Amino acid sequence: MRHHSERVPGKNYRPLAGKPLFHYILHTLQAVPEITNIVVDTDSPAILSGLGEHFSEVIALERPAHLRAGEIPMNEVLLHTTAQVQADWYLQTHATNPLLRPETISTAIQQLLSNYPTFDSLFSVTRLQTRLWDALTRPVNHNPDILLRTQDLPPIYEENSCLYIFRRQTLLQRRNRLGARPLMFEIDPPESWDIDEELDFRIAEFLVSTRVGR
Repeated sequence: MRHHSERVPGKNYRPLAGKPLFHYILHTLQAVPEITNIVVDTDSPAILSGLGEHFSEVIALERPAHLRAGEIPMNEVLLHTTAQVQADWYLQTHATNPLLRPETISTAIQQLLSNYPTFDSLFSVTRLQTRLWDALTRPVNHNPDILLRTQDLPPIYEENSCLYIFRRQTLLQRRNRLGARPLMFEIDPPESWDIDEELDFRIAEFLVSTRVGR
């Protein structure tokens, strides 16, 4: 959880529907029975203070200065984080996914464990069934001469950054949280809503405020 955000200033600790954004994902993770420890890697004084006040059982790791720049690859941050806390498996998620449900995370964990070692890691995706084109005006997933209904198009999957599950050995060997045989785990668009722009924040606030049982 970084302190600074270029497009939505202070988004990780900014209030959303009455509480700081990062509180949502921590409450979600606390409700997942398969998770043993929760670790927050951050360079944010505001988040470190909030963890001490509201989440004393969460392990807080202050990110070292050489890993704080925005252009540092996340895999490098993960190599540092996983070296501090030993585990059989690591699950990474983000504060910017406030609608992610504990049941969804549990299902993802169970699917990977039941299919290991056929699959060695997992990442979450969102199904897209819409007409896509590349920058050279070439159709990506459809034939313009055959106008299929969008619901009949072959799906393409967008990596939505909600969930990654991996072993440290994979991260060390590949310098990547995705192994040689990753399992794609589909999450519905409303639940996988990610806050990247100001409009995303407003929409997430509406979705959180109107969600039953929040």
